Amino acid sequence: MNDKKVTLHTHQSVWHPCTQMKHHEAFPPILITRGEGVWLYGADGKRYLDTISSWWVNLFGHCNPRINAAIIDQLSKLEHAMLAGLIHEPVVELSERLSAITPGNLSHCFYASDGSSANEIALKMSFHYWQQCGFPDKTQFVNLQNGYHGETLGALSVTDVPLFRQIYAPLLRPAHPVPTPDWRVAETGTTPETHALKAAAELESYLAQHHASTAALILEPLIQGAGGMGMYHPVYLQRAREICDTYRVHLIADEIAVGFGRTGTLFACEQAGITPDFMCLAKGLSGGYLPLSVVMTNDAVYRAFYRDETNQAFLHSHSHSGNILACRAALATLDIIEQDNVIETNRKKTDFLNQCLQPVREHPNVKNFRNCGMIWAFEVDNPQPDFTHRFAQKGLEQQLLIRPMGNSVYIMPPYIINEEEMELMARGILHILNRI
Repeated sequence: MNDKKVTLHTHQSVWHPCTQMKHHEAFPPILITRGEGVWLYGADGKRYLDTISSWWVNLFGHCNPRINAAIIDQLSKLEHAMLAGLIHEPVVELSERLSAITPGNLSHCFYASDGSSANEIALKMSFHYWQQCGFPDKTQFVNLQNGYHGETLGALSVTDVPLFRQIYAPLLRPAHPVPTPDWRVAETGTTPETHALKAAAELESYLAQHHASTAALILEPLIQGAGGMGMYHPVYLQRAREICDTYRVHLIADEIAVGFGRTGTLFACEQAGITPDFMCLAKGLSGGYLPLSVVMTNDAVYRAFYRDETNQAFLHSHSHSGNILACRAALATLDIIEQDNVIETNRKKTDFLNQCLQPVREHPNVKNFRNCGMIWAFEVDNPQPDFTHRFAQKGLEQQLLIRPMGNSVYIMPPYIINEEEMELMARGILHILNRI
């Protein structure tokens, strides 16, 4: 099938996610035929460096031989069996390994397919827990301004990005956004730590008045992804944990985009030394291979549902919960993280890429240049109305698959990227900035 036929096929049958389909008349999608390492190869004979890890999921490159081998091995045995009334070894092993490496005592794993579903589950669990424990008024949720937690209705209710939320507002439950600790919105002369503490004081003020009706606070630890990669000081997480404990409110950590080493530690919550009541993981959990998400929680929450009555169980289900192929991919991903000393290796790569990006940081049109672990972002000053499309198209000319959010440009490459590829990426971004 050639490019022209694929473009026609797209308009006739494939409705692309997060896309104004009419834009594909001017910017047709690229037909990708294979991937290897950090590269995606098109039918046009060109290759593109996947600077955003295919929407933040790919940790160890496309067609990683170790993850491939694990999935192929499992295919010869069993592809899927429902997790209601049945069990299989990979899901047990994965649950035990996740419990061993996540902060604190998150010993119970509930599986789904994607990040939005995981956040929905955490919200439902928190609400249901309080109902089981004699606090029927605790039905509300608190979120951060500019936070993003998915686009299903429950997750969208606690999302504060107007582009996604506004049109569906009549369908959503009300949530209560509190000020973001994102240092980009701090007053001039205010440090990231001081701004984070000020935002935490606002959270405390709200919960002091409304804790009796509040079930949980949900947040993205350290980095607000779809809000433009807003970054904040870990002291906010420390204070949020203390405040939630004081007022008997659950803390839900949405680590879907930032888990598994993205922020420089295995999990972002580690940098604040806290344990949430619920931790939601997805994206990199399976190395980017297969849809898999998990909600991890503690024994106190689990025990609230451990009763004789069926109607007091957590009656949420997903047909592919704990899919065995996805679990094998996740186990292979954890093997690579542990065996290849990935966190320490990433720190060296972060230092090298920061050196490469120094001219970008100093560019006159760049502001708020920031980095946390293996995530970089900046804003471009005074962008033109079609900035996002123009930047993305010029990126393709430089062999870069890059997808700005508004005037926020970010890179989030697979961990296997080498120095030559990092230099190419930095030169390409600088080239675009000089011509945009």
